[in-house]
Amino acid sequence: MAGLPQRAEVVIVGGGAVGASIACQLARAGCTDVVVLDAGGLGDGSSGKPLGGLRAQFSDHLNIALAARSLEVYSRMAQEGALALDRVGYLFLLRTPGQVKRLQGSVALQNELGVPSRMLEPEEARALCPLIDPDRYVAATFSPSDGYAPPRQAILAWAAEARRRGVRIVPHCEVRDIEVRGNEVAAVCTDEGTVATSVVICAAGPWSARIGAMAGVALDVAPVRRQITFTEPRPGGHPRVPFTIDLQTSFYFHNAGQQLLLGYSDPRQAPSFDRAYTEDWLDDLRRLARECAPSLAQLPFVGGWAGLYEQTPDSNALIGKAPHVSRFLYATGFSGHGFSQAPAAGEIICDLVLGRTPFIDITPLRAERFAQQAPIREITIV
Repeated sequence: MAGLPQRAEVVIVGGGAVGASIACQLARAGCTDVVVLDAGGLGDGSSGKPLGGLRAQFSDHLNIALAARSLEVYSRMAQEGALALDRVGYLFLLRTPGQVKRLQGSVALQNELGVPSRMLEPEEARALCPLIDPDRYVAATFSPSDGYAPPRQAILAWAAEARRRGVRIVPHCEVRDIEVRGNEVAAVCTDEGTVATSVVICAAGPWSARIGAMAGVALDVAPVRRQITFTEPRPGGHPRVPFTIDLQTSFYFHNAGQQLLLGYSDPRQAPSFDRAYTEDWLDDLRRLARECAPSLAQLPFVGGWAGLYEQTPDSNALIGKAPHVSRFLYATGFSGHGFSQAPAAGEIICDLVLGRTPFIDITPLRAERFAQQAPIREITIV
């Protein structure tokens, strides 16, 4: 832990997966006069309670590239012993011919970009996941290179390396304001004092709209509660299955030690910062489980937790730099894919700070796309 300095070349707001990735990559590039601020502890916010899903099965070139590049990083971390990566694969279950037609195109694009995904018949899907009811589905997609990992492991590994290289990380330090003079960032004001700086990077997840507003930058990110629960532990555990998702209902499940983790994205959930876990959603969860994997609906559920998605209107990230406030950059709004795309996002922001050209054009992810009525609409797997 480091105290709050009076000055820093770069201030990163947010100490989750994206913020830690940015800090580490800036430090590797020689930019070490960096301060990371987080209102809580490292990874205690949006990154503290995700599933840790990692996949490259998207339907557009940009998201596939971000995810695939990130998977390469996580694979190296696993080989080095820094991350417990389980490449069990992602299995998307499809109910309609329309879904099949759309995802055939997605799989073709994924294959073109090096992702080893493929279309499956329902019985092939059941061979991978014996819990599902194949009669409910007409097809599936699967990629064996996908999987999941504990986000906190990656965050702590990046933070430790960043600290070794000179980055200062200040947890439990809340940003109260950002001073902008003319059109240039001048300082970040916190409950612990003020840091003079000329570069601010917003990686604050669900809190990003507040941080952007302090600098006069519109970041269209809303906090949305998502909940998960677990089956009762079973001695010896459940069969090892892929990260399995019913594309139509968003019901999903995967292994979690001797338990199974289950959840779904409730479209009725209104934006809020509420992170209290409740059980009033479990009846709907059982109904969705009964449709997808009937045996799961009969199992006792024990506990769970709630966390926040950082949701944008088109469910795609915001990555870039503000056009009217010099040296205010952002990487946020990943809509459930922040951990999955954090390494690539960190690399891109590092390049933008250092004046280098990123490995891919992230112009479509600029925050002003909503004001310009140019949201990304072609994403079919979100």
